[in-house]
Amino acid sequence: MKHLHLGASLYVPATRGDLVALGNGRKYPRLRSLIFCTEDGIRPDEVDVALRRLGEALPRLEPTPMLRFIRVRDPGVMERVLALRGIGAVDGFVLPKATRRSMREYLSLLAKGDPFLLMPTLETAEAFDPREMAAFRDLVSDAAVRPRVLALRIGGNDLLHLLGVRRSPRRMIYETALGPVLSMLATTFLPHGLPLTAPVFEGLAHPDVLRAEVVRDVEHGLLGKTAVHPDQVALIEAMYAVERHELEMAQAMLAPGVPAVFRMHGVMCEEATHRRWAHTICARAEIFGVTDEVEIPPAGSLGPAGFTRSVASVQ
Repeated sequence: MKHLHLGASLYVPATRGDLVALGNGRKYPRLRSLIFCTEDGIRPDEVDVALRRLGEALPRLEPTPMLRFIRVRDPGVMERVLALRGIGAVDGFVLPKATRRSMREYLSLLAKGDPFLLMPTLETAEAFDPREMAAFRDLVSDAAVRPRVLALRIGGNDLLHLLGVRRSPRRMIYETALGPVLSMLATTFLPHGLPLTAPVFEGLAHPDVLRAEVVRDVEHGLLGKTAVHPDQVALIEAMYAVERHELEMAQAMLAPGVPAVFRMHGVMCEEATHRRWAHTICARAEIFGVTDEVEIPPAGSLGPAGFTRSVASVQ
């Protein structure tokens, strides 16, 4: 479940002058994943600047537990990025506006031995078409492709743009026309072992709505979410912490000789139908911790001052 280590992925424009500090984890030490953006986070006339700054930063990146990706703009930009010195310092690439056609173009740029992981983003009109999504699923499930695909990202803002609307910061994305689309994508990809990450929430002044949205993300099986500001990261990841009673039930289901059906914490537990959930709960607990009650950390808690909250680590 390596995709769980993405946590809340922070996007940063690749035109920034502090890419080395960001990429080496010095600016935000608690960050789990960082994405340098050469696509919508910059203007078209800034691509050359972004590639130059990436070219200067990549050879200076140090080994770190943080996952590092580059969101390329298109296959042509990816080809230029792959030629940069030090490109091996990143874990892979986010592929924007991924379709079956563009996915084949991206894959053609990678040699068989390249270690790079890929995160295609579903954010074109094809994402509204269940048949097209099933065909895309078949493409990325191919034995030659699947090991490269860490997760699929959902580009909520691009999908809303196609509808000609922008959601209110007082509304969860599940309260918009995309609600049924997210459910369709979850049922198309998750049963086939293809993880999905959740769309960005851009309402920086509404942490209560973000908290509620992450709860819905988790209920839909979407673990991992795009963050547009560092203050969102700790809040999102706090919602991935596992409540203690959930972990106890999950551990009981995975214990040797567990009954087929049993009662625990006032809930019926059925090993055959809850086993996959139990594995995910245990993995989340190991990564994000265990809490008696999910809390919302204060804004700014991601930075060098540290992230403090009452979470018991799982041994």
